[in-house]
Amino acid sequence: MWLKWFPWKFVISRIARSRGFLDPIALLSRLNRFAQPSEVAEPIELLRAGALFHARGLINSRVIQHNLDWVWPYWVERQFDPRDISFVPRAFSITHVNLTHRNWTAIGLPDGEELPIVDPRGLVTPFIDGWSLDFWIMAEDGQVLLPSREKLAEQYLDLGENIAVENSTRHQGLTMSNRAEVIATDNKQVCRIRMNASADRDAWAIVALRPYNPEGISFIQQIAISADHRRWSINKDYHVVFNEPADRHRMSSYRAGDVYIHLQDAADQASVKCDVGMATAAAMFRLKPNVNRSITTDIPLGEWSANAPDSNRAWTDALHNHCALRIADKHMQFIYDAAIRTLILHSPGDVYPGPYTYKRFWFRDAAFIIHGLLNAGMTDRAERAIDRFPDRQNMLGYFHSQDGEWDSNGEALWIMNRFCEMTARPVKQDWYPSIINGARWIIRKRLDDGDNTPHAGLLPAGFSAEHLGPNDYYYWDDFWGVAGLYAAAQLAGRKGDIQTGRNFNREGDGFMQAIERSLEKVAAKLGRAAIPASPYRRLDAGAIGSVAVGYPLSLCQPCDPRLLDTVEFLLKNCFLDGGFFQDMIHSGINAYLTLHIAQVLLRAGDPRYLELMGAVADLASSTGQWPEAIHPHTHGGCMGDGQHVWAAAEWVIMIRNCFVREEGDRLLLGTGIAQQWLDKNEPVLYGPAPTSFGTISLSFTFSGNRLTVSWQAAWHKTAPPIEVNIPGFSPVIAAPGKDSVVLEKLTSP
Repeated sequence: MWLKWFPWKFVISRIARSRGFLDPIALLSRLNRFAQPSEVAEPIELLRAGALFHARGLINSRVIQHNLDWVWPYWVERQFDPRDISFVPRAFSITHVNLTHRNWTAIGLPDGEELPIVDPRGLVTPFIDGWSLDFWIMAEDGQVLLPSREKLAEQYLDLGENIAVENSTRHQGLTMSNRAEVIATDNKQVCRIRMNASADRDAWAIVALRPYNPEGISFIQQIAISADHRRWSINKDYHVVFNEPADRHRMSSYRAGDVYIHLQDAADQASVKCDVGMATAAAMFRLKPNVNRSITTDIPLGEWSANAPDSNRAWTDALHNHCALRIADKHMQFIYDAAIRTLILHSPGDVYPGPYTYKRFWFRDAAFIIHGLLNAGMTDRAERAIDRFPDRQNMLGYFHSQDGEWDSNGEALWIMNRFCEMTARPVKQDWYPSIINGARWIIRKRLDDGDNTPHAGLLPAGFSAEHLGPNDYYYWDDFWGVAGLYAAAQLAGRKGDIQTGRNFNREGDGFMQAIERSLEKVAAKLGRAAIPASPYRRLDAGAIGSVAVGYPLSLCQPCDPRLLDTVEFLLKNCFLDGGFFQDMIHSGINAYLTLHIAQVLLRAGDPRYLELMGAVADLASSTGQWPEAIHPHTHGGCMGDGQHVWAAAEWVIMIRNCFVREEGDRLLLGTGIAQQWLDKNEPVLYGPAPTSFGTISLSFTFSGNRLTVSWQAAWHKTAPPIEVNIPGFSPVIAAPGKDSVVLEKLTSP
């Protein structure tokens, strides 16, 4: 017990000052003064992740800048090049991390936990946080093709029977293409890279083993090649298998330099050990002039939980009866199809916001990702993810993924309710106790609303959505709290627990009234209706969190003046190159938050939603992905995971709401369809799309200046009132019992 009372703060301060360091206790105290007093200064999970991230960055700073004659990954080659727009000065940077090209694309199989990633130049990292394989060509005259140093290259995502990332590069008569995918054989997952190489003179195709990945250094201590030159053993735990023996083999340790330097050495090496952990190797395959050679490299990933005999059937099964899209705009079509597959890959049980940096669980991301799955018709995936929620709830009823974030309970309850609404299924018995406890936690967590402070009756100050600023009384948390109570009320009603439902509804109304009182005070102070991030903040980029009242929660009318004024402020002050630029933390253009604003505009009937959608589509990578935040100049990732699943989910939901969305007791069809999506020669198709009224499939067919909209539906109960209102056409209210309408094209004045 004496440890509890020992004056640690005094001792730490005294030791630091005695050695000439800043007093860390005093420094933390100063830092905390910039935030509102709160239970949790910063979630321990974020501190832990940040420490690991910068620990790697510290290693990077010790290795990379002192060995610039090595071949490094694409982000290093650009970020360390003083002639490149991506260049980052390093003098006062203690750690060197990937700040300008956080881009990669996951490959894998549905329900497989392993998600190899491929960077923009074809560097393949088979295991999370592990080593990588690169692919080069070296001519006998010394000329080399190194994709990471090439400014121009092609990369795309093949969405055929299996998903694969394909890269191609060329340089002075040297040509190479790679296809990376995950296949299944005998219920084993294998990462397979097929390299096709050719040269106009004698040359070598090279598979290079690299002690790094798109985040930085990943140690390799030992490498050995088999006697037949067809298999690498790496750190004794991993294996790389070639389809034919390497004609030459080179290895090197850190002290001897990169194996790249030794490619033309005379002797082969069978093994290498490196105490530093920077061992490298190159398997070399002879190329004859103008003769293509194909080399296949396999990396066993482990067991595959699915029972499908091959990857072709796995994707067919996973995509069965999903909400499919067919439109004339090929780019919009491609990124929708890519987003669907991104959702599938990242929902093997839990749902993950990314394949690498964010391959862990947050309730916030999970709510949006699961909503994307529901909108895409992948109900079973959504259900099994929600099934795991109760195990993450503590004894007090808190749905815990990070300390100090008070939005999680509202998000968990809201998505549970959306599941029941969209499927018309009863509330699962295993969910119900956690629903009740989760709603009661929100009620208990609220502050006393008896005083006259702007935060009276709100949730406590917290870390909230991480990118809104220092700890504060965030309206984002409050809107989610209200939505959670209303969701719990509906779920209780579905369960037949009428009195509990009434109580939760009453508590939700009281909570909303507290928010209304707070907003009145804020409006008087700001002199306008817009909703800031918290009652104590001026309007800034953090106000993006307050947009949640309109999307996705629909807690206000579509044209609520406070919501629209918030959006107008953001559009005027926080947009760059057509996208929302988040100044705080992210410091980049954010695709999914741009789409939040687009959703508000769509719901309000404001045609600017389409400009925002177009900007987000243009920001997608050539593989149809978005990093969490995008550098305004390089357009590379500058924050978070290089493939952000929340962004993919938002794209799926945005397309869905353009075609079909609920508004109160009505179903609205086509309110966001753009003219360029319509094909006068082929029907536009969308569905089957789940809604809270039932599932609907839509068809749009041109004939002259008329557009026929028809649908097939399986309603949960009776058909709702249906309005068809496509921009550029006369709106129509469908007569009861009708399953099609004809719209007349409007003539320009």
